[in-house]
Amino acid sequence: MNPQRRYERAVREVQASARVPAVSVALCRADRPVWSLTVGGEPDGAQYRIGSITKTFTSVLVLQCRDAGRLDLDDPIGRHLDVPDPHAGATVARLLSHTAGIQREPHGDGWDHGTFPGDAALLAELDRAERVLPPGRRHHYSNLAFALLGRLVAALSGGSWAEVLRDRILAPLALDTVELTPTRPATGYLVDAYSDDVRPEPAVDCAALSPAGQLWATATDVATWAAFLADPAAVDPAGTVLAASTVDEMRFPRSVTDESAWSAGFGLGLILIPRAGRVVHVGHDGAMPGFLAAAYGRRGPDAPPACGAAVLGSSGTAVATNELVHTLLDLAVEHDPPDVEPWTPGEPPPAELRSVLGRWWGEGFEYIFVWRDGALRASGVDDPPGRPPAVFAPVDGGPDLLRTVSGREAGELLRLTRDGDGRVVRMHWATYRFTREQETVDRLSFSG
Repeated sequence: MNPQRRYERAVREVQASARVPAVSVALCRADRPVWSLTVGGEPDGAQYRIGSITKTFTSVLVLQCRDAGRLDLDDPIGRHLDVPDPHAGATVARLLSHTAGIQREPHGDGWDHGTFPGDAALLAELDRAERVLPPGRRHHYSNLAFALLGRLVAALSGGSWAEVLRDRILAPLALDTVELTPTRPATGYLVDAYSDDVRPEPAVDCAALSPAGQLWATATDVATWAAFLADPAAVDPAGTVLAASTVDEMRFPRSVTDESAWSAGFGLGLILIPRAGRVVHVGHDGAMPGFLAAAYGRRGPDAPPACGAAVLGSSGTAVATNELVHTLLDLAVEHDPPDVEPWTPGEPPPAELRSVLGRWWGEGFEYIFVWRDGALRASGVDDPPGRPPAVFAPVDGGPDLLRTVSGREAGELLRLTRDGDGRVVRMHWATYRFTREQETVDRLSFSG
């Protein structure tokens, strides 16, 4: 069975078994044409509500402000917005990672009738919202937090959240179907639990909660966005939207969503789902009345370049649609792995680092230092398969001091000590001594 047939079968099985009126999916990867499919009663090109996937766009806008020097992630929100205590002290990073302790929704029972406050009312009634947990205690999901982050973006950028979103993300990435008010909306349904009857859900206007959940889109555009979150350098090589290093920062886990199971983590506005083999799916799920959605990109040693998938469904209760996105990403690498690129000779290592290469011992463990892709790298001999190596870069001022830029001991220095002939005979990495032979702390080796 070819890969596309496997994808199609997986989608059709979920649509039928979960009783979803319509499912629209897309799989995007840089080394293959985009694959998409709609099963059910909506036409190709219909826009579905993507709910809280909206938060990933808001998060990128916040990080754009940070990279432009307009804020620091450790800033309290009260430094930039007039908000009452105790919420004024919530930091931007904690709001992004759902660890500020702020209650889930604005004051009131908006979900009783699908009516939410506007921007002015949201801030005016913020003193009635609780801080339900101490800040930094644990993960506690909050739409209210992202409403405040949307206000922060608007205040710092000189336009509304919607205008900034269009100008700084949607237009540069040509995500033309991502809209606050859809031009080709799908209908969302509540599917009866005890019959096959369905009832359309009203199209709720999120108002001041729009930065948390208002957007509509097609599956193809959402899959492209998921691919950006996983591999921004491939989707946006010029870094027009956000530097790849900043997206790396967003993907670093800040908390776990369940302190017992550790089945998912949260970065700066991004959900992180660990898979087997050091693979992580990064993205977000979304839910609105009548709709469920999921968008994730794949990162790991088996991931094709810019690999992202989106599953958009027109039932608000068919939770199988959220797992389907992970199934599609797994199928993509299992049955259509990326092409094997031929090895080609590279540039030789700098002469001053040639004597670093090979086997070294530190703390009783053996490491191998190599020169690959223009950088010095180190791995433990007993490292599990797929563990990324440590990568070093020279520190200005001489050839004998390097900094670990990624991998094990990231940020720490590597100092080289040479003999009279200029050969490196000893190293100190994060202050630990590395030698060519296994030695005790008092420098006794097995060879003498």
